[in-house]
Amino acid sequence: MKTIVRNIIVGLSGICWAFTSPICAEPVENEEVTETILGDIPLEMDADIAFNSKYIWRGFNLDDDPVFQPGGSIGAYGFTASVWGSYDIDDDDGVDGDEFDIILDYTYEYDIFSLSAGNTFYFFPGTDGESYELYIGGAVDTLLSPSLTFYYDYGDEDDGGADGLYLVFEASHSIPIFEMGESEVSLDLNSHVAYNHELFISGEGGDFGIGAALTIPLNEHVTASPAISYSVPFGDMSDSDDGNQDDEFYFGTTWSFSI
Repeated sequence: MKTIVRNIIVGLSGICWAFTSPICAEPVENEEVTETILGDIPLEMDADIAFNSKYIWRGFNLDDDPVFQPGGSIGAYGFTASVWGSYDIDDDDGVDGDEFDIILDYTYEYDIFSLSAGNTFYFFPGTDGESYELYIGGAVDTLLSPSLTFYYDYGDEDDGGADGLYLVFEASHSIPIFEMGESEVSLDLNSHVAYNHELFISGEGGDFGIGAALTIPLNEHVTASPAISYSVPFGDMSDSDDGNQDDEFYFGTTWSFSI
């Protein structure tokens, strides 16, 4: 499996190089080649680096230490390939919570509606575990930006998978605060409520979360977003004999880069 992961990473790196290399980005002027290799592909690339006080995922406290969480994506024509990771800054809790994910997604948009489907590959280097998850969801570009997404983890429980279901409804709203040059600083509010059926728990439960962030554009390509969040598990998620999760407050800052 490590060989497969290595090959995927090398492949994505090669794609990124191909899309950004001067050989592809500019016409090669000679007697035989007069067009770019990419032609008019509407390529989108972005990356982000987050520093958070802890790693909370779907109501689970996966790492109580501060974490460094980098990610990046490349996409065109609705298809997107992404990588994301979470790594300990400290190790005071004695838990090796390092994680590396690969996400393959296709999103179709029509008017104010969008439909997404894809697969996430989860890898946990510290425990040599792995899992896989299919998802499908829809969103509406209207007041509160509502979305509903269904996830099915089909990973082997003996290898670190869950073999469980997760359904989440999300809403968000952005409030412009003031202008900064040609850009605008905004207060971004978000919330979600989710149902969990045997996703790393034996029974049923869920989680509720709220958060707020300031989106501060530093220039055309770089944005800083300090944020605070609060997570509340319920049902078997908070049962001491099952999920054993508590309410969690956490905070952090994300730096986003776009091309």
